[in-house]
Amino acid sequence: MSTEFPLWEVFIRGQHGLAHRHVGSLHAPDAELALKSARDVYTRRNEGVSIWVVPSSAIAALDPSEAEQNFAPSESKIYRHPTFFDIPEDVGAM
Repeated sequence: MSTEFPLWEVFIRGQHGLAHRHVGSLHAPDAELALKSARDVYTRRNEGVSIWVVPSSAIAALDPSEAEQNFAPSESKIYRHPTFFDIPEDVGAM
């Protein structure tokens, strides 16, 4: 049995940002202590307005070595490009 606390990933939204960004990881026994630790470690200079902590075990990711096969199919979906659609004149500039 491991005596090490679970690993948590920390995401912070800055005062002038719209999205959270990953800032690091820490070990904590539960979400409450992970939030408190994240606040103490990663927001010392009042740079954050929101903190998320997520158990590392809950994060799923694609293997970077398989990037070509995972992202190549998007090239065949031309409807995802804005040039595919006609924009009505009354919409103006986008």
